Amino acid sequence: MAVALISVTSVNQDVFAVDAGMSLTATAEDGSNTISFTGTTTSNTQYVSFVAVSPNGQNVVSVDQVTPDANGDFSTEFNVSNWKQDGMYKITASHGGSNLYSITLNVEVTGGSTAETSTSDSSVVTNQSNDDLADVYTGVDEDSVGLSITANAMEGSDTIEITGQTTRTNEDVIFTVTAPNGNLVSVDQISPDASGDFATDISVGGPLWSQDGAYTVTAQQGSGNSNFIDSVDVDIADGLVVPEFGTIAAMILAVAIISIIAISAKSRLSIVPRY
Repeated sequence: MAVALISVTSVNQDVFAVDAGMSLTATAEDGSNTISFTGTTTSNTQYVSFVAVSPNGQNVVSVDQVTPDANGDFSTEFNVSNWKQDGMYKITASHGGSNLYSITLNVEVTGGSTAETSTSDSSVVTNQSNDDLADVYTGVDEDSVGLSITANAMEGSDTIEITGQTTRTNEDVIFTVTAPNGNLVSVDQISPDASGDFATDISVGGPLWSQDGAYTVTAQQGSGNSNFIDSVDVDIADGLVVPEFGTIAAMILAVAIISIIAISAKSRLSIVPRY
């Protein structure tokens, strides 16, 4: 009986003891124009997103997104030949909105070439209970209020106006837009004013916007804190925010045309002389 109880207790502990998090490694040869990234994650979010920011912290120089395989492994490369500013670039990999799935690595680039690089970081926590992981996922800095955005667009417009507000007035807001199939179609970066207000226009249309459906606009400051990530969906059809003639509008137009034709025909009949 004692042996049976011990076995059950052990099994229950194993059921609730899990590993969670993400690891990331960056490697590059001295004088190369390519940085390689490899990593692994336990999240089931579809894409790992990469954002590379210049040494002055003002410009997004490259973005990418990759899909982990069935084991959670992923990899990508950045070509740095067009990264003109010399210094340490920050490359952040994010897999969802939790701090547990966001890692930033620094890579030195000079004259469009890398220094010899081998750096890694990991946020993996092992043998955590469900309660422990809940604390990791939901922990929020009480001093942080957050960021919010709103999308506005006129019917048939090829421009989406994004307005927002943040309590971090000294950090740029990075925008990304993903298509209904998950492809990254647009990136932008702006600075909020002293009151925390910001606004930008996103132009739609072209090959990257050819798919009809809901496009997701995401605004983010920093990495990991879900309070400073917000997104909105905007429906696009035929490269416009709203079709110029939707189904109902087309029906109204058809009825109007038929009415005009009928009235015109009646008018012509009324002027035919009678004998």
